Amino acid sequence: MKQLEVQIMGQSYLLGCPEGGESRLLDAVERVDTAMCRIRDAGKVKARDRIAVLAALNLAFDVSEREAANLAAASFANSELQSVFGDSVLPAAGTHDPNDTRLANLVQRLDIALGNDGQLL
Repeated sequence: MKQLEVQIMGQSYLLGCPEGGESRLLDAVERVDTAMCRIRDAGKVKARDRIAVLAALNLAFDVSEREAANLAAASFANSELQSVFGDSVLPAAGTHDPNDTRLANLVQRLDIALGNDGQLL
């Protein structure tokens, strides 16, 4: 475990970091510092602990929105695949069987859909 000294809102912190994770940790520190400084600079909140809580809530909300958008996009893509290839074409995650006829049928349907563009496999 590596230790990095970072600055958040002018205060030094010594943080533990796994090898190879330095850039991700520094990116996270920059996001937290930016969020906290933005709240502080707005002038409505002065206490460091309140600024930290508000920044954490804002960042968590941003992550939650991204996760919801990703889930919606994946759900849309799945529904589009099902509308083209049927409801039970795709095997459940972690249950891939190379002899699964549904998977072979999917590959065959994709090959037909590709037509002159070439074979999928």
